Amino acid sequence: MAVLPVTVAPIAGGVSQTDNLVAAAAGGDSAPTGPGRFLVVKNADATAAHTVTLVTPGTVAGLGVADATVTVAAGKVSMIPLGRVFAGTAGRAALTYDAVTSLSVGVFELGT
Repeated sequence: MAVLPVTVAPIAGGVSQTDNLVAAAAGGDSAPTGPGRFLVVKNADATAAHTVTLVTPGTVAGLGVADATVTVAAGKVSMIPLGRVFAGTAGRAALTYDAVTSLSVGVFELGT
């Protein structure tokens, strides 16, 4: 599982989210969670949508919380908040993908 670094994105702009992406790892990725952090997923596939799964390790009243899934349409970019609900080991979210061909990802944090 690859560890994704965080890129600070000034609130006033100046950082291109799609210029700071890396190829999604076949074995999944991990990303730091917290307020103001989000995952950017670019699906460059011309015809197929792809699904990103974010593991939700917590429980409520002893019951597991379902993992979150986000489908990114072909040729589109999605921004997914990385709230603490996804924090697993060392405060990191575990991310998996239904396929990694044409899929790029990056983690950003709103800065000043």
